[in-house]
Amino acid sequence: MLYQKHLYIFFLILALSLSFFSTSKAKEFFIDQIKIQEKLENNFNKEKLINKGFMKAFEELMSKLVQSKNIAKIKNIRLNEIKSMIETFTIKEEKFINKTYNLNMGVSFNKKKVFEYLKRKNIFPTQIKEENFLLIPIFLDQENNDILVFSNNPIYDKWKLIDDKNYLIKYVLPTEDLEDLNLIRENYYDIENYDFKKIIEKYFLENSIVAIFFKNKDEIKVLSKINIKSEKIIKTTSFDDINFENKDEINKLISELKTVYEDFWKEKNLINTSIKLPISVQLDNKDYDLSLKFEDTLNKIDLVSSFSINSFNKDFIFYDLIFNGTTKNFINVMKEKNFNFDTQNKIWKIK
Repeated sequence: MLYQKHLYIFFLILALSLSFFSTSKAKEFFIDQIKIQEKLENNFNKEKLINKGFMKAFEELMSKLVQSKNIAKIKNIRLNEIKSMIETFTIKEEKFINKTYNLNMGVSFNKKKVFEYLKRKNIFPTQIKEENFLLIPIFLDQENNDILVFSNNPIYDKWKLIDDKNYLIKYVLPTEDLEDLNLIRENYYDIENYDFKKIIEKYFLENSIVAIFFKNKDEIKVLSKINIKSEKIIKTTSFDDINFENKDEINKLISELKTVYEDFWKEKNLINTSIKLPISVQLDNKDYDLSLKFEDTLNKIDLVSSFSINSFNKDFIFYDLIFNGTTKNFINVMKEKNFNFDTQNKIWKIK
């Protein structure tokens, strides 16, 4: 009798708890450190400044979610439309310095509403997936028959100076190494076919870009050898002749090339919101930590558009979720998060 009472209390508490999880989880994009300022004059309006913060936060979000070719499609969005996608905002700090009002705020956007907006614009968003890439920039001056890797290489010197907090790719440049320099020089005449494996493996990174800059009189051709895990891709990009004595022209070249790499990375991680794959999963309801970890993982995966607890019994909790991708893609994404599934039945089990 006492056991039955305890069991009843357990399921009552569980039922009350599940009532909070019975609907789809609210998923958000949080844009932090939005800094804006304005002179304190007679017509100063704090609300207008906050609205500027909303616009800036939206622009930062789009720079992460959208390929550069689609940015023009969302340029003329109205403020009210942006506000309709905002869940919450916080004013983190406000200062008055030299008659200037400085505001630092954070803005949370509802993911579902953002994705619906992009769908109306015929834009597939990308997963906001930051990744480290080893970048090996090699500068070939074909006019002077010279190869520059570290010293006097204008790309190596300036690459890290051109940065943007909204870039998804975080670059790691190789350290100056005489052995690496000699290895590259030895392969000068076959540099386009050299695999750079001996250099790349020193840095223990799964992703790398070897960017070979061919400089001649009329243009700069960039051959990019991109390795993403086990996948190898070759890309070529051309630029008009650059004056490498001009810092602004070098910076422009680097910015444009970084945009090319960002767009490529976004293309690899596009979310096809037109694909809605329903998946059902069961978990042992006695493993509370596993349930929390599973929900937290689903919340962090942009390809999961929604999930909810369908039902539960004394043994299992049953989840329903919608995934914007293929079954194989879901299994691979979850495997990276240390979740493996038995998929033999309609309702999958976590191994």
